[in-house]
Amino acid sequence: MTSPDSTPFSLEPSEDVREVREWVHAFARDVIRPAAEEWDEREETPWPLIQEASKVGLYSLDFFATQWLEPTGLGIPVAFEELFWGDAGIALSIVGTGLAAASIAAVGTPDQINEWVPQMFGTPDDVRLGAFCASEPDAGSDVGSIRARAVFDEAKDEWVLDGTKTWATNGGIADVHVVVASVHPDLGSRGQASFIVPPNTPGLKQGQKFRKHGIRASHTAEVVLDGVRIPSRLIIGGKEKFDERIARVREGKRAKGQAAMKTFETTRPSVGAMALGVGRAAYDYALGYAREREQFGKKIGDFQAIAFKLADMKCQVDAARLMVWRAAWMARTGKDFENAEGSMAKLMASEMAVRVTEEAIQILGGNGYTREYPVERMHRDAKIFTIFEGTSEIQRLVIGRTLTGLPVR
Repeated sequence: MTSPDSTPFSLEPSEDVREVREWVHAFARDVIRPAAEEWDEREETPWPLIQEASKVGLYSLDFFATQWLEPTGLGIPVAFEELFWGDAGIALSIVGTGLAAASIAAVGTPDQINEWVPQMFGTPDDVRLGAFCASEPDAGSDVGSIRARAVFDEAKDEWVLDGTKTWATNGGIADVHVVVASVHPDLGSRGQASFIVPPNTPGLKQGQKFRKHGIRASHTAEVVLDGVRIPSRLIIGGKEKFDERIARVREGKRAKGQAAMKTFETTRPSVGAMALGVGRAAYDYALGYAREREQFGKKIGDFQAIAFKLADMKCQVDAARLMVWRAAWMARTGKDFENAEGSMAKLMASEMAVRVTEEAIQILGGNGYTREYPVERMHRDAKIFTIFEGTSEIQRLVIGRTLTGLPVR
């Protein structure tokens, strides 16, 4: 028999991951939660909180890189769950730069990573942001329909970008923008590339800022590109590698994937962890309420109708966490998502968050429907996770295609 000390399988996070979880949870509890209602009402970027996160080292390249490279893959999911347990809008303002950073880290050259990723975070005294710009007014789930153009000006050795991006987190207020554009429209998504737009580049400006249903402390806006010129070296991955990929495509060979989809594949388990934090926060609040609230002379948690709701909520939260952890572990250890496990994690966690936050409102009754109690805000925040970085329908499409090997439509 195998002794307990040599058991080869464990769901217990490492000591380092547990320490990070406790540290981030304390920040979420003591700094984020007390400010959540205010910044939701203001619908503004919570700069003081981002700066506070930077001062303690939570908003920093070092933190993101350390957790991203954590050996088991649980560093980022555990940290994100705790941040979003605090508040989704503020947390997204803190981690939103990570999507742009990941897009460069995933396929960028070493020089691009070393030069531009640090500029997305800045320092505690000079906090900066990054923005990833993929979606367009007519290209959300249909990434292949992107119309923003990138044309190479050979005489000046520059790329010229034109178009309008939408739904960009930190769009227009970021210091560094990563823009997905079409270089060869006839090739659809295979003819696209991602480009780094440096700070204060002429021709880039913020368009409409969106007033949203939830995550209102996170800045979401259009980004307008009008004759934006950038050096040729700022195509992510390098122009030579891009040209080689296009040549393979034109020869009918399989391409290695394009930048936007690579970014989404990398970050889907992390988005699942965000949703997990919101769902867990709603469950925690509803559980505490059910233990204290009295009706008909009893704690409402004594009633089977409420206890069964809590039981289902807890099962769904824990099941979603297991799927997120599995996908994160697979990604970190280099295992292929043979059954679209990344999409599975994002799908299950996001839909769990919507269900659990709705049940939390139901448990609180009329109180839950008012802004005096946080579950109303949590419910509004939860919905976005079934939409951004791939809708639930797109996740099911990806999973279905992966399982069947057929071009499911």
